[in-house]
Amino acid sequence: MDRLSAMETFVCVIESGSFSAAARLLEVGQPAVSKSIAQLEERLGVRLLLRSTRGLVPTEAGQTFYEHARRAIDEADEAEDAARGSSSGLSGRLRVSAAVTFARLHIMPHLASFLAAHPLLSIDVILNDANIDLVEEGVDVSLRMGVLSDSAMTARNIAHSRRVVLGTPAYFAVVGEPQTPADLAEHQAIVYTQGGGGTHWSFKQAGAEASVTVSGRVRVTAAEGVREAVLASVGLAIASEWMFTPELASGAVRAVLTDWTLPGVDLWAVFPTGRMASAKARAFVDFVEEILNPGRASRAEP
Repeated sequence: MDRLSAMETFVCVIESGSFSAAARLLEVGQPAVSKSIAQLEERLGVRLLLRSTRGLVPTEAGQTFYEHARRAIDEADEAEDAARGSSSGLSGRLRVSAAVTFARLHIMPHLASFLAAHPLLSIDVILNDANIDLVEEGVDVSLRMGVLSDSAMTARNIAHSRRVVLGTPAYFAVVGEPQTPADLAEHQAIVYTQGGGGTHWSFKQAGAEASVTVSGRVRVTAAEGVREAVLASVGLAIASEWMFTPELASGAVRAVLTDWTLPGVDLWAVFPTGRMASAKARAFVDFVEEILNPGRASRAEP
C-alpha cells in the first residue's frame, strides 16, 4: 500500500472511530484496514492508536500524524482537480448529510445537474432528521436547519425560509380558518417534536406579540410524517415553507394567519470542526445556495 493510501486509511479510522466503520466507508475488509495501520505504525516506528473504553483514540504522535495527513489528502485532491482543469470538474467521493424531507424536495431533484458538471465525482447522501456526528460518519458537509447547538462549528449560512401556519383546504372547510393566533387553541396541530418544532410559538404583528401553545393528538418525530398528516387533513402545522414548497405552489395546502410573522428558519452548511472545507464541499454548498437563492450564491468561504 502506498503512502497516500495508508494515510487515507488512517484518517478514515480516526474520523469513523473504528476499524470496522472505516472498512465500511472504504469498502474493504476489516483485516485489510488493521493490516494497513499495523504496517504504517511499523514504518513510522511509533504507536498511532490506543484502545480505550471510548474505542480507538490516537496517541499524541497519532494526533499529530492525523492533522498532517488530513491536510496532505485535501491538498492532493485539490492538486488533482487543478491539474485536470475546470472542464473535468471535481473528482472523488463527497459525503453529505441533510434532513430527509428537505433533501427529497430541494436537493435530490437537482442532483443530476451537479453530477453532470462533475462526472468524476460520486456522492453519498446521508438522510437523517437528527444531527449526526460529522467526524464519526466521515461527512464532508452537513445541511442543518435552525439554531446551531455548537458555536464552535465551522458553518456558513446559505438560506432563510419563513415559517407559516398551514393546512389543506379540506381541513379548513370543516373546522374553519384561525383568524388570530389565539384561535389555534381550537385546532388540531400536527406537532413536530424535533429541533425547530414544538408546541410553543410567538407571533408578531406591527409591534404586537402573541404567544400560543398548540396541541394535537398527533406528534411526529420526522418531517415526512408531518407532511403526510397535514396532506391527509388530520390537522394544521407550523412549518417552514421549504417543507411544503410544492403544495403551497399548487394550492394543495394553504397558509393562514399570513398577516402575523413567526421566527424564520436558517439553513446552514456545517463542516467538520478542525478541517479545512474541501473544494468538493464548497462547490456543493454553492450549488445548494444557488438552488435556494437563484443568482444570489455568495461563493463565500465558510
